Amino acid sequence: MKQYKIIDAHCHIYPDKIAEKAAAATCHFYEGLGSTLDGTVSTLSKEAEIAGIEHCIVQSVATTPKQVSSINNFIANTVAESGGKFTGLGTLHPDSSDIKADVDEVISLGLRGVKLHPDIQKFKIDDYRMLKIYELCEGKLPLLIHTGDHRYDLSNPNRMMPILDIYENLTVIGAHFGGWSIWEAATEKLSRYKNFYVDCSSSLYAMTPQKAKELMQAYGTNRVLFGTDYPMWKPEEELARFMQIELTEQEREDILYNNAARLFAIQ
Repeated sequence: MKQYKIIDAHCHIYPDKIAEKAAAATCHFYEGLGSTLDGTVSTLSKEAEIAGIEHCIVQSVATTPKQVSSINNFIANTVAESGGKFTGLGTLHPDSSDIKADVDEVISLGLRGVKLHPDIQKFKIDDYRMLKIYELCEGKLPLLIHTGDHRYDLSNPNRMMPILDIYENLTVIGAHFGGWSIWEAATEKLSRYKNFYVDCSSSLYAMTPQKAKELMQAYGTNRVLFGTDYPMWKPEEELARFMQIELTEQEREDILYNNAARLFAIQ
């Protein structure tokens, strides 16, 4: 099989002392879905090497404002120690007393974007508290946002649409094909937005390769990123699922590497 350059655009990491507990909590949130590795940096590095993934985009989410700076520094330090194998995304929280300072810190630390999770951070995508974040990140920092969940309304694709209409220069990557567990409905609503990208993390397990291909083509394969959602899934297994999708060589190269490299300025 041809060897592809691969970026895993969706990896969660945690400090060793809390990693196992944090990974288990994520698995519990998704009702036991996924294999749940331990969430440590060392395990990610090992699993990425096994899968032949050369670069990972790493992130973690602040559930309270006071966690923002410590998490951003943890991510930045991990990137610095990775030998060029990781790119980092920062975290922000809508209840922070100084969102501008938080955004400035993300930029000064060399982080290339921001990860947001409405369902875990407890905000609606179109919540007025979020508008300052969108305003400050527009044209500067891509946002990777967890989108879609049949159990909650916070991250419903309907709430994404007005944000994409208002902030036309805001680059958003909708995790899980733009709508976890409501993939087709999300695609119908969001695929028309040219500033909206998606990753395929935590999705391929639930659909046929043909359905995945249809979703990718609906968005355009130049707007799809490969991601594993580590530690939810073993990277090697997610890559195997992806390789079952019938795509051209150029489409594979774009999804596996080129699109993420372009969005996050990865050399």
